Amino acid sequence: MELTDRICIVTGGASGIGFEIARTFAQAGGKVVIADINVDAANDAARALGEGHTGVDMDVTDEAAVQRGVEKVIAEHGRIDVLVSNAGIQIVKRVEEFSYADWRKVVAIHLDGGFLTSKAVLPHMYARGSGTILYVGSVHSQEASALKAPYVSAKHGLMGLARTIAKEGGPHGVRTNVICPGFVRTPLVDKQIPEQAKDLGISEEEVVNEVMLGETVDKEFTTVEDVAHTALFLATFPSNALTGQSIVVSHGWRMD
Repeated sequence: MELTDRICIVTGGASGIGFEIARTFAQAGGKVVIADINVDAANDAARALGEGHTGVDMDVTDEAAVQRGVEKVIAEHGRIDVLVSNAGIQIVKRVEEFSYADWRKVVAIHLDGGFLTSKAVLPHMYARGSGTILYVGSVHSQEASALKAPYVSAKHGLMGLARTIAKEGGPHGVRTNVICPGFVRTPLVDKQIPEQAKDLGISEEEVVNEVMLGETVDKEFTTVEDVAHTALFLATFPSNALTGQSIVVSHGWRMD
């Protein structure tokens, strides 16, 4: 699976799942642009990938900032072949305890960010007659868990966005798919363990073994490598035969 000289933007790519996708794309020959709200971290991550990779300042909830970032990539490289919409956060509370501000923050980064970055890159992909957009969704794109209302809602929304763009973009050679990981042991997930233990009145061990891994086939977390390998497969798939789909990567937690 090769991405030789393809220009790949990865949002939220300075750490975690995003950085592993960026690293895997770079190893496959892609030229990676790490887009992150922390531009210093984006530049550091790009340097860690080696020569030919760059960082760009991008707040995915700010339309002007997204447009500036995309135009910078076009000015430097002349095209965009792959967009990975990965930026995200998590806030864990019950619905009645969520402030509207926190609701909007989660939804804006996951769903508005997916929309704004897609909107910005699509004209360039359409002009070339090809392109791939990948959304990092979640098993929560297809089902729900307690304490995660805005996250679940946003991840469901990404499915609708991907399918709509698959319909609109197909005639222009653009395909979209959603990667749906199970729990990945990142700082984002580590933060949730004590929060859920407190709210649910159970131990942290029970949160891990019953809430997070209880439905998996092997009691294993999904890894960043699992997600990155799936992203590479989808980014290099050669036709529109695979578009508008969700690929679940969850050690059997969710089986479709």
